[in-house]
Amino acid sequence: MPVTPSIDFARIARTALIHSDSLCRRWLPGGYQDGREWIARNPRRTDRRPGSFKVNLSTGRWADFATGDKGGDLVGLAAYIFRMPQKDAALRIAEMLRVSPYDS
Repeated sequence: MPVTPSIDFARIARTALIHSDSLCRRWLPGGYQDGREWIARNPRRTDRRPGSFKVNLSTGRWADFATGDKGGDLVGLAAYIFRMPQKDAALRIAEMLRVSPYDS
């Protein structure tokens, strides 16, 4: 029986972090950078103006301080924004950034 390779979530998250500025601009348009944070509207709720939804561009941690939703990396951010499982988000990011998603 063939063995399914494991997804290397950590490598994908590290690679995404290198591109955090461009990913946030793409995923969260209409936001703005303040220091090392991307401040935007939360696309999953009616959010009148940027302010409570923030992504740390250095660490990938993100949070909506109005709802308490939060995560530790850009894979989790993509899963949250696009309402998909972490696995699917990781595979899509790996494809977008042209990195192998699997353990070596």
